[in-house]
Amino acid sequence: MSRSRSLSRRSVLATAAAATAAAVGPLATATAAHAAPTLPDGTSKDKVLVVGMDGLRHDVIAAAKAPHLKSMMANGTYGTSLLYANPMAATSSGPGWSTISTGVWPDKHGVKENSFAGKNYGKYPGLLARLAQVRPQLSTYAAVDWKPLDTQGTVTPGADAKLVLDGDADGYTGHDATIAAETESILRNQNPDVLFVYFGQTDIVGHNSGAASAAYRAAIDVQDGYLGRLLTAIRARPSYATERWTVIVTTDHGHTDSGGHGGSAIEERRTFVLAQGPGIAAGARPADTRLVDVTATVYRQLGIVPDPAWGLDGKPIQERSTDPFEALYPALAGRTDETGIPAGILGWTHTAPSGWSVVNSAMGTGGVAEWRGWSFATDEFWSRSQRDQSRELNVRSRGIFAVADSDEWDDKASSGPYDSTLVTPAYAVGGKSTVTLGFTTHYRQEGSQSARVLASWNGGTPVEVKRYTSDVISQPQALTLDVPAGAANVSFRFHYTGSNNWYWVIDGVKVATV
Repeated sequence: MSRSRSLSRRSVLATAAAATAAAVGPLATATAAHAAPTLPDGTSKDKVLVVGMDGLRHDVIAAAKAPHLKSMMANGTYGTSLLYANPMAATSSGPGWSTISTGVWPDKHGVKENSFAGKNYGKYPGLLARLAQVRPQLSTYAAVDWKPLDTQGTVTPGADAKLVLDGDADGYTGHDATIAAETESILRNQNPDVLFVYFGQTDIVGHNSGAASAAYRAAIDVQDGYLGRLLTAIRARPSYATERWTVIVTTDHGHTDSGGHGGSAIEERRTFVLAQGPGIAAGARPADTRLVDVTATVYRQLGIVPDPAWGLDGKPIQERSTDPFEALYPALAGRTDETGIPAGILGWTHTAPSGWSVVNSAMGTGGVAEWRGWSFATDEFWSRSQRDQSRELNVRSRGIFAVADSDEWDDKASSGPYDSTLVTPAYAVGGKSTVTLGFTTHYRQEGSQSARVLASWNGGTPVEVKRYTSDVISQPQALTLDVPAGAANVSFRFHYTGSNNWYWVIDGVKVATV
């Protein structure tokens, strides 16, 4: 919740962090008397609880007690990833919760900061609103204490019942406790199918005390206690043995050590999706998870197949990416020439996947070793190489991707041009009419740099089939080609040239024939 620029976080909450741990017990008792609304009786044995914890930097969980979060990590799947940054959107709550709820990135849902200007929930509705459209028989509940999640239509539309409190006006400590108590009551005493509940105090303490503080760790423990109560309530349900419960915990952004977010620092961009339930592997730590995966996971657990017209960017957390670059994790290395990347970050290699190759015969000498010709890298490693040049916008790449970066390569003395070609294996096309090359690309154009896709039929002279001459900011591509008479196979080449220009990213390469 970067209540920093567009919406004031609150005027006085400086004492809230210190009071959190001491206040939670009495508040929890006092709010237990809050009268829960009556929901329609649930209709599904597949049930989902989504718990949102605002501004929870996942790498601090290990230093907290957090027994329930740590138990879920051991018994479920835990995927961490990085957010976008401006100009796509700020690392603040409006864009973050919109991304979680809609399952699409800010370039689709339209929310770039906390004014919610440009929101496009009509085309990309929130999770509960979508469920109301496609499974109106489900019993749904939402509870939030950051009011814009209700007033702006981000989370609560579509819910059969909702609890909306104003943490900015009244303080999040008490309201979080009320949300925990009411949700616990509903889980124990009623039959909901899908619940989306939100806790805001971690973000407050992050702002007031910083993510490196004992107060922040204590706030995590408080919310972990709420999570534990909800998990206990689920297990105590009389019908629990016949139900299939999935619990998902997530956050909208991270925090700097000193407190605050909205910018492009790695600590501000940290997010996670933690899920436990049927079909979700215990102890898995996938590297290809993204924040948009929350809603896709909910749909999978409910047996809902998303309509392609929904335009979702997410995939279920238990579903792995299958592109060939994902096999390269054992080859990833730490920095060589890069100076701004911590030594412990393993995130790049020149080793190509099996059947692939990189041709650097026309490449100049010298330059930054990591980026000499096409490289294979992770989001954290590559985006750390230089902030605020839109590398943070590579949101539709997952895990490991291929990158040609003449800008970073030229940060060390070099001679000659940047000229490198990434070559795919040969794909069989005999007897087929068309072949479609699908991939995700993130490309920035400058000056005389060139980016071309070429096709080589039966190993013959490559023919240009696509040329990029303007920016393409992390978008899926599909190039459909007619198969020439007599062609038995085709390979593709991604040829990039530059001179201290920008970069070209390729990921998720797939080839299909008809």
